[in-house]
Amino acid sequence: MSFLGFAILLAAVATVYSLVSGISAMAAGRETGERGEEKWMWRRVLFQAVTLALVVVAYLLQQAE
Repeated sequence: MSFLGFAILLAAVATVYSLVSGISAMAAGRETGERGEEKWMWRRVLFQAVTLALVVVAYLLQQAE
């Protein structure tokens, strides 16, 4: 697996982790507060953006070959 493939996989796993962590924190009723829920949401959005950017870079590099 190439470095870029590994980076995409790592970013996707981070996205899923932040999604599951945020959902479980809200479902368990932990006192995360509105700021805590917002923090998990922004982390997930950031990881999704990084994953998408890496996929686009991989696609463009493959097309350039």
